[in-house]
Amino acid sequence: MEPRIQYAKTKDGVNIACYAIGDGQPTTLYIALPHSHLEAEWQIPSLRAAFTIAAQNGTFVRLDPRGFGLSDRDVVDFSVDAMVADIEAVVDRIGLKQLGIYGLGFASVPAIAYAARHPENITHLILAGAAASSEDFQPERLVALRSLIAVDWKLAAETGQRSLTPNLPEEMIRSFADLLRASVEGDQFLLFWDAALKWNADEHAKSLPVRTLLLHDRMDSNASIRTTRRVAGLIPNAHIAFVDGPFGGAQVVREFYWGQEPETRVEAPASSVPAGTAVILFADIADSTALTERLGDAAFRAKAREIDGALRATIRECAGQPVEGPTLGDGVLAVFTSAREAIKAALACARAGDDSGLPLHLGLHAGDVTREKDPDGRDNVYGGAVNVAARISGLSAAGEVLVSETVRSLARTSAGVAFEDRGEQALKGVGEPVRVWAVVEGE
Repeated sequence: MEPRIQYAKTKDGVNIACYAIGDGQPTTLYIALPHSHLEAEWQIPSLRAAFTIAAQNGTFVRLDPRGFGLSDRDVVDFSVDAMVADIEAVVDRIGLKQLGIYGLGFASVPAIAYAARHPENITHLILAGAAASSEDFQPERLVALRSLIAVDWKLAAETGQRSLTPNLPEEMIRSFADLLRASVEGDQFLLFWDAALKWNADEHAKSLPVRTLLLHDRMDSNASIRTTRRVAGLIPNAHIAFVDGPFGGAQVVREFYWGQEPETRVEAPASSVPAGTAVILFADIADSTALTERLGDAAFRAKAREIDGALRATIRECAGQPVEGPTLGDGVLAVFTSAREAIKAALACARAGDDSGLPLHLGLHAGDVTREKDPDGRDNVYGGAVNVAARISGLSAAGEVLVSETVRSLARTSAGVAFEDRGEQALKGVGEPVRVWAVVEGE
């Protein structure tokens, strides 16, 4: 089923590489940016397998947008209108009448615009890493890499790939970095990026009449639930599905193709606590005994339940996973795949505790955890790293976030905060002293 590349010419004269494999319905046009090279991606086993499976269940259509892959590279117009023209040319060239569009990353914006302009052609729309305008791109990493892109595209591509997909296996990270370099030259990528920073399809999103599925990857530390919610809030008939990993949405996508609407959720379910290495957050109400005596048991418990819900929602918004099972004292335990997001969540939790009148002790550590079910069937995590996080939490002043040296090392250049050295601390039940740092905002 290896694809036969053909070309479509846009109304402004750009040659767009494309192919169609498989047969019948559903028909899906898959558009990805910035990783797009129809030949190079076919050499990556995971992508080839995914595309082949899609073609076994219908017609699978792929294109390289202008400036990328096998399409004309020497272009300067990367406006939304120009990118939509690429889609229009391919749809006409292959003769597609009824199709769904799967837009990945940057490609979400032209996908939305095309679907809004041609609703009569569209059966469904799927957006992974959803974006409707440039405000959804979270450009700070690319901005930081900009000078490196101009000087050393190879190094910038690998650095960017490691930042964007830190949880992928090493071999896959290298493969996708190679694919990015094959897809576009550094100077052309900068032209594209400058244009994309002006993209805005919000009004198109508001007028979308088609069924739309937004895939939110819980394992992607760069994915923002706030962004996913923002885009979902624009689209009248949008549903959110939470998936685990870049290939974790296959089943929900197949169900969506055939008309089964996934339940829209505003919180990721807490039924999939990851095992292995994790960043652990422990948050505990400060002076709970004194607060109980002052407020009364019933009032304290009511406030504690309220703050518990607020903390869990905050943790999920920062791509963390609260643990269902019991914790030590009046606390919340959560795990993250990103130290940066864990620190962000801890600071937000500290503010929530202060606002509620229930200040918190907060501690972070990173290490291996073991996932098990407790006697009531709830997910829980165990391990020495969990104990260290709890002990560090106990050292913190009310409203303060303390982290171990391990967490500080992971987040030192990415968290956007400063760290104040609190020295080596002897922790109960821990054999060796642990160096602890206080998180300081605004420095």
